[in-house]
Amino acid sequence: MSNIPATLKYTESHEWVQDNGDGTVTIGITDHAQEALGDVVFVELPEVGRELALEEEFGVIESVKAASDLYAPLAGEVIAINESLEDAPESVNESPYDDAWILKMKVADSTDLEKLLDADAYTLLVESEA
Repeated sequence: MSNIPATLKYTESHEWVQDNGDGTVTIGITDHAQEALGDVVFVELPEVGRELALEEEFGVIESVKAASDLYAPLAGEVIAINESLEDAPESVNESPYDDAWILKMKVADSTDLEKLLDADAYTLLVESEA
């Protein structure tokens, strides 16, 4: 069973979102997503300062067996990217919720957080895909 922290929010496309409590969020891919991808070999990151629309593609994550697009779970401005993923993309497999966050964003509308899945709803989604 995948690790699904109760403190995070989730998307149907398997991104996780951590509300930092200051109008910003941290975004990455879930444990379930990294398990499905297999060994991650490359992560394409967006530019800092880029404005993302809700569900806009902002990057790609590649593994030895597949490439998957990354989608913005919220609209807002990219304020930081995890540059360590350029040299160590495999950290997505090792620590998807900690060291391998992908970007930080200043959220355009914080009420959009309420539209994301909670841990229970995401667990049901993952179980339905099994």
